[in-house]
Amino acid sequence: MSALWALDPGVGPGVGPGSATAAASGPPGGPTLASGHLFHPISAEDEEQQPTEIESLCMNCYGNGMTRLLLTKIPFFKEIIVSSFSCEHCGWSNTEIQSAGRIQEQGVRYALSVRVPEDMNREVVKTDCATARIPELDFEIPAFSQKGALTTVEGLISRAISGLEQDQPARRAKGETMAGKIDEFIAKLKQLKRVDSPFTFTEEPEEKSTDPVEDLRNEVLQFNTNCPECNAPATTNMKLVQIPHFKEVIIMATNCENCGHRTNEVKSGGAVEPLGTRITLHITDPSDMTRDILKSETCSVEIPELEFELGMGALGGKFTTLEGLLKDICDLVTRNPFTLGDSSNPDRTEKLEEFSQKLNQIIEGKMNAHFILDDPAGNSYLQNAYAPEDDPEMKVERYKRTFDQNEELGLNDMKTEGYETGLASQR
Repeated sequence: MSALWALDPGVGPGVGPGSATAAASGPPGGPTLASGHLFHPISAEDEEQQPTEIESLCMNCYGNGMTRLLLTKIPFFKEIIVSSFSCEHCGWSNTEIQSAGRIQEQGVRYALSVRVPEDMNREVVKTDCATARIPELDFEIPAFSQKGALTTVEGLISRAISGLEQDQPARRAKGETMAGKIDEFIAKLKQLKRVDSPFTFTEEPEEKSTDPVEDLRNEVLQFNTNCPECNAPATTNMKLVQIPHFKEVIIMATNCENCGHRTNEVKSGGAVEPLGTRITLHITDPSDMTRDILKSETCSVEIPELEFELGMGALGGKFTTLEGLLKDICDLVTRNPFTLGDSSNPDRTEKLEEFSQKLNQIIEGKMNAHFILDDPAGNSYLQNAYAPEDDPEMKVERYKRTFDQNEELGLNDMKTEGYETGLASQR
């Protein structure tokens, strides 16, 4: 099976039976529109059609040629402006069309089965923004690569052949191998004009996915909630995001218009992994601060050089950079209300200031340190700067969870196999 296809996002080309009709020439001096009508049905036999003639510069010989403009209407289609130029000095001529109507709300796709030579005479209105394809030859005329044309299927292919042949002499003179390949392709296009075998001028459009999961990936969901700071009504945005070389996560962000408080939280979009994950990064360069990091709610953080450990659940789930997470850790530690105020211990305050200074040195790249993510659920991630190759400064370990870790995750009492049998016996 074969077909002819033209894609026009908004203006809409037309494909119909018949042959291309050129603008009828009339006497100079401008149009004389009969009966006061601005648009006329396109017909070679219509003697009332009178084009507007404008003296124009020929871009081939730079002499003066003549441009003829005609407002006309194609039956069952729309109004168009046909522009035809000819130069009596060098004989160069061309024809273009422009839409005379408004841009349509929807694009349009036409498909035509080209099986017999008569199909090559079908009239085609191809606008500037239309795309035409011949999938059998993997050939495409992109949008805006040609001016609009009122022609036939054969004329459209001939126009493509002329464009390909234009620079062939220069390619052959330079001995380019591409010239031979283009000659072979031109020969295939000429075979299409003879309709030696059926061909397709388009591909069937892909059916839109009806999978609700696919729709969720492409949509930002919103639901009403209350601000955790002032309890005023607020809106939370939720989006399903695919992290490269990892998995899908759910990012939730809340912005309160009343007090300006903003929060963001990350939830794992997948199941608990069979093994836990321990990621160790040796921070040796300031560029490490730009690595993306996903810290789930079940992940703990450790920095041995600072004798620091952040338990799971602290800071919640976050999808940020390493620098952003370290700054959040610094704010969490130094702004803890239990370590501030007049009743605070001077020794503890001094240690917190020292910790903050060292943490800032790590962020600024003045101090090397090891950064460890330990997630028993296996849902945390640290970007590999050398992906898909191994990162020499990062180590990823998979380990079997202990009983206590499974207990903390609620997995010991979770029955995932044979539960239907157990429910049947209880009934």
